[in-house]
Formats: sequence, C-alpha cells, structure tokens
Amino acid sequence: MEGVTKIKDLSPSSRRVNVLGGKVLNVGEPKVIQTRFGEEKSVTEVVIADDTGKITLSLWGDQASQASQGQTIYIDNGYITLVKGHMRLNVGKYGSIKEGPEAVDEVNEELDMSEKEYEPSSGTAATTGAARGGSRGGGETAPSTEGTTTTRTSELLAH
Repeated sequence: MEGVTKIKDLSPSSRRVNVLGGKVLNVGEPKVIQTRFGEEKSVTEVVIADDTGKITLSLWGDQASQASQGQTIYIDNGYITLVKGHMRLNVGKYGSIKEGPEAVDEVNEELDMSEKEYEPSSGTAATTGAARGGSRGGGETAPSTEGTTTTRTSELLAH
C-alpha cells in the first residue's frame, strides 16, 4: 500500500487519497437522494476510524455491501466532498474499496473529521456570521455600500 493518508490528515481539498480506513464503526441505513443532476441514487453513510481519528464515508449504490461493522477496509483513490459543510470521504468510479490487509484494534474516536463545518467554496472552517466580518462563501468581503444609497436617491430626486 503506497502513500497511505491518515484520517486526521484529510482536508476538504483531498483528492486521490489512499486510506487504510481502519475499523468500520457504524454502517447507517441506505437513503435514496436526488443528485444535483436530478437522478435518484442510494447512499449509505459509514463511519470509519484509524488510530488518528474518524470520518464519515459515503458509499453509493452497491458499494455499501463492501463494508460491515468491525471490518477493516482500505480505500484506494478516494476523495473528499463537503456535504452541508461537513467532510465526507468518497470512493468514486476510479477508486475502489476492499478489505484491509490487517485488523486495526486501536482507533481514535475522539477526533471526528466530519464534525467540523467548512465554508463550501473555500475549505476553511466556518464561524458565525458576526465573526466572519461579512464574508460570503468564497472568502470575499462584500463591498461597502455605505452612503451609496443616499447619494443615488438624492441624485434621483434632483432630476
């Protein structure tokens, strides 16, 4: 297994990662969702952990049958997406999921990498609106409009 990434080292921009997912802690119930392309697909959320932390893994369609509670899995060529601002590990059509080569006994359940909320376009941790200072999505600050409405209104009244 070349280039294995530890769960704690995953970030919203992680692509083409190999994760020895360690132990499958929980396999959720499959849900049917509508994709952004309008098609319905089944997704099952699975919580996996290694010795550094845990993350939620989204398994699509038949992939869900490849993970069972207590099993050790290996994800080849996975990637991270943000679902409502939270990281999800995925196995796309160019990746694979298989049984890990050895059992993982010690796991860190304290650090949940899917718990932190990120700004979808910037990949930085989200904070409250007041603390953001008016930033919108991509980390851009909204231009100041102070005084422009008054000026425009007075110009309209003068004509």
